[in-house]
Amino acid sequence: MRLPPPLPLLGGLLLLQGVWRPLRGDLVFIPPVIRMSGPAVSASLVGGTENVTVSLALLQDEMGLSPVPYCGVQDNETGDWSLTVTPNVNSLEVTVRLKRSLQSCFSNETDYFSESPCVVQTLVVSAARNSSCLAHLLIQVEIYANSSLAHNASGMKNVAPSQTEIRTRKRMEGQTGENVTVIPNQVYQPLGPCPCNLTAGACDVRCCCDQECSSNLTALFRDSCFPGVFGGDVNPPFDQLCSVQTAHGVPDWFPFLCVQLDNSPFLGLFYLGSVSSGQSASPEVYLHADLKDFSDFGYKQGDPVMTAEKEYFTIPQVSLAGRCLRNAPVAFLQNFDVQCVTELDTYQEQDGAANVKIKNGVVGGILTPKVIYEEATDLDKFITNTETLLSRGPAPRNVNVEEHYIFRWNNNTISEINVRIIRAEVNAQQKGIMTQKFTVKFLSYNSGNEKESSGNPGYQLGKPVRALSTNQMSNATTLHLWQSAGRGLCTSATFKPVLFGENALSGCLLEVAMNENCAQLRENAIELLDSLIPATHVAMRGNSDYNDLSDGWLEIIRADAPDTGADSPNSSTNGVCLDVPAQLSVRILFSDAGTVEGITQQEILGVETRFSSVNWLFQCGLTCEDGAGFFPLSASVQFIKIPAQLPRPRTRFQINFTEYDCNRNEVCWPQLLYPLTQDYQGEPYPQCVAKGFLLLTFFVLAVVLSDPCTRTRKARNSAPI
Repeated sequence: MRLPPPLPLLGGLLLLQGVWRPLRGDLVFIPPVIRMSGPAVSASLVGGTENVTVSLALLQDEMGLSPVPYCGVQDNETGDWSLTVTPNVNSLEVTVRLKRSLQSCFSNETDYFSESPCVVQTLVVSAARNSSCLAHLLIQVEIYANSSLAHNASGMKNVAPSQTEIRTRKRMEGQTGENVTVIPNQVYQPLGPCPCNLTAGACDVRCCCDQECSSNLTALFRDSCFPGVFGGDVNPPFDQLCSVQTAHGVPDWFPFLCVQLDNSPFLGLFYLGSVSSGQSASPEVYLHADLKDFSDFGYKQGDPVMTAEKEYFTIPQVSLAGRCLRNAPVAFLQNFDVQCVTELDTYQEQDGAANVKIKNGVVGGILTPKVIYEEATDLDKFITNTETLLSRGPAPRNVNVEEHYIFRWNNNTISEINVRIIRAEVNAQQKGIMTQKFTVKFLSYNSGNEKESSGNPGYQLGKPVRALSTNQMSNATTLHLWQSAGRGLCTSATFKPVLFGENALSGCLLEVAMNENCAQLRENAIELLDSLIPATHVAMRGNSDYNDLSDGWLEIIRADAPDTGADSPNSSTNGVCLDVPAQLSVRILFSDAGTVEGITQQEILGVETRFSSVNWLFQCGLTCEDGAGFFPLSASVQFIKIPAQLPRPRTRFQINFTEYDCNRNEVCWPQLLYPLTQDYQGEPYPQCVAKGFLLLTFFVLAVVLSDPCTRTRKARNSAPI
């Protein structure tokens, strides 16, 4: 059964009208023509939808002519079809559904795979105002009984069997009289030859290995079949097969090592039905049950700090993979400063530090931390993406947003522990993302409030760059970068120190209006960028004395800042500002200054800051309203290493002869003995030399015991004298 000839002509006319009517603002269905193959379809009626009546009619072809539908009567029920109209903003959503079940299409089991359509009809939805037809929607219905959509629409609860199952049932019923499904031997045949066949007794779209799909249906999606194992390719050739040599680029030695075997790596995967239970990985740090406690004889650097219960003293830390480990042990004389992000509704507060007793490194010595609690003043810095609660609910709870630990050490013992905890009060049902900060510092027992050094004497990698301000209004001790949080605004951003040897880039957003004063915008941008570099001098070494300006302090070279004066009369357009400072570039020059006990000492030679300006233009959406916009600010830090001695210029032979140049060739012969050279820093040099001689001994021994040497020795012994 196919559609009558007049209907395609009517569909073409409706489609042509649907192209031009929206441009004139007339009432129109989008789309105007729908080919329906499932239980329901929807379309949108746009235009002037006030006082519009929508009706559904069934078109019946008589004498080759298509009758004109009657408009003006609200009709939501037509035989087996129902019409639903849902009002939206400036439009109506029209949905047509099939009411009856498709179970009547199946008279027996073989009808599941009929290639003839089950339902072939033509529907028209009309929109009218005051009995005047304004728009039509033509729906050409052609639903097959063996489509997966049709089975979903029919509301069938029992899944229809596949053709293979039907044949197997009939064969087994004839032999044993029971309804038994035969499972093939999984050693020789894959258990699932067509994994994408998800609907029994129906054709799954894009599943070309589905036996329930007829040739006509498969032709519709033959070019979009599922690839790989899911699409039925359960026996792919693996790379070691000799037959894949011509298909892929392989090395020359491939024919000597290829495998001439025709089987599948998927066979035997479920052999004998045995199932291996997977072991879920624990998100916590694995700690051995038998903890070795040597703290009674003093701590060494890196040893875990122990409690009186002979357990590790743990503080949340961040792993190398970026995850927050809640039960990470604290190592002796190792500082850290980390942040952990967690869901507020799933967070559970652990036991406080005030209830923990820590072993101090002496037999029988116990320490109790001194804890000071403070209340958080700005929750927006720690909790984001919060939800508004309509009711208070249960009693509020306290969560720790910051924990700062200071360990005082004396030789190999701990003399004092001070803890400062910042708490925040939240609702018991509050949801959001909480950012916690944990810091641990080990200080000498006789150290006061002096500022921490960054090396002795040279800088250590990863330590803060020391700074000093000669201005009495500032007590800066380091250079800063932004650490944005929440919406990324500059007003809520915190500072993080510039670390020696680590190039970094940070930024934030400055809120501006369309009618922003350009001079004020420049002043605000310069003020925010200058707040990152509040110091006037930086320390040349990691232990420069703050009280002695002549002890290796270098003045920061500041390039000329952009002019923040008034704009010219020609640049008074709203939403446009010229030469607005947007980026601060900090360049730090450093070099090697010698060695102390074999460790290279590095010092800073100079620091320069420079501004970069851009032309700002207010970004409008559909309309330019007087709303708030954002102006991005950024800051970058770059460390440039200056060689202590100028490198020797290359000779003409080195320039022209590039055979031994490792930068221009894939094979680098000079690095053949790289572990034995002074450039290798992976292990101590004496250890590398010892290993090299050991390998040389093995090589000489292998040569002596080899077959050519044995024959030569026998030939010499058997030679006549």
